[in-house]
Amino acid sequence: MKRIVFATGNAGKMKEVRMILADLGLEVRSMKEAGITIDIEENGSTYEENALKKARAVAARTNAIVLADDSGLEIDYLNREPGVYSARYLGEDTSYSVKNANLIQRLQGVPDERRTARFVCAIAAVLPGGQELTTRAAIEGRIGYEEKGNGGFGYDPIFYVPELHKTTAELTGEEKNLVSHRGKALQLMKEELKKYEKYFG
Repeated sequence: MKRIVFATGNAGKMKEVRMILADLGLEVRSMKEAGITIDIEENGSTYEENALKKARAVAARTNAIVLADDSGLEIDYLNREPGVYSARYLGEDTSYSVKNANLIQRLQGVPDERRTARFVCAIAAVLPGGQELTTRAAIEGRIGYEEKGNGGFGYDPIFYVPELHKTTAELTGEEKNLVSHRGKALQLMKEELKKYEKYFG
């Protein structure tokens, strides 16, 4: 049976990925579960570059279908910071509670209508035959005034979606997968993968 290896060690991300890809009928493993332990420097200038870099590095060590993502938070008032540097913002080892507090502080006094932001996600796939695919999606919202919600991870507690009246950390897993940047990009990738049925035997 063919399987998918997703180039991440993030347990929260893996939970989302497994839910979305469940109907492909393939086993979905993280890098760690596949026995792949490598450090990949994400120094690309776009989300797609970083995602492809991760997917290629893992694909060189397995004959599975390899998926990788790169995502970021873009805050319009801060010239779309932290953007492609979201994971490295204030240092990779800095907790997200510190990162979130810093962003809220930088937006102190900024009114709702100027707190617009979006999560962007690019998904890359490297197939056993060497084909490379990418998809991209986004979710629009605003930066809140405090952290809210215990779900999700990363910047989710400060990302408020006006239409839902919740932060992405207040959504259930099912709700989040329907509207999130990663959920939508993965759905697009799932449709692309279905064109390569020979890898699903």
